[in-house]
Amino acid sequence: MKVKKTGKTIDEAVAEALTELKVSREKVDVQVLEEGNRGFLGIGSRPCMVEVSVREEKSPKARKAETFLQQLLSAMGITNYHLKSTQTDATQLHLDLTGSNLGILIGKRGQTLNDLQYLVSLATNRGEGEYLRIILDVEGYRQKREESLTLLAHNIAQKVISQGRRKVLEPMNPQERRIIHTALQDNKDVCTFSEGKEPFRRVIIAPSQGENHS
Repeated sequence: MKVKKTGKTIDEAVAEALTELKVSREKVDVQVLEEGNRGFLGIGSRPCMVEVSVREEKSPKARKAETFLQQLLSAMGITNYHLKSTQTDATQLHLDLTGSNLGILIGKRGQTLNDLQYLVSLATNRGEGEYLRIILDVEGYRQKREESLTLLAHNIAQKVISQGRRKVLEPMNPQERRIIHTALQDNKDVCTFSEGKEPFRRVIIAPSQGENHS
């Protein structure tokens, strides 16, 4: 939660924001948007403007995940990055990395990224307590991959419909298979299911009315 406030001074503007947010100063971050100007004899004066946002209250497990990831990156010799940590609720934490030359963290088709996510999740959830799902992303890769897989699903579905034959996709992890299933769940002309054992489990896209064997 955040608000913008104005005042004759920055402190006055911050105080107004704290009153509205009903929090103490140590629980917020303050960004000065306009330092203001007293003008000359009151002429041309401008008020100060600040944006005050309440800091997220993260669980101990969330902080544990952040620390482990930072230590892991340091061990890999990666220091030039920015980490954004967002805990959407008590059960899920998003860790987003941005920076230069971070492609090494993604790997072929996101395999390295998935492995890192698994390690962070394993370290975070070791011991007792409620399970915290970790979603690790680098430079928005997961969103781009989802868009790519969704497009692939629709393109393959059109071929299945026109040819009347099933198509077998490349092996995918559970998260990526779910994207394919979700993309085509409203398409009444095809059905999707998975076959095989991990890590070689594949999605099958087939005609809903049976295959044409002519």
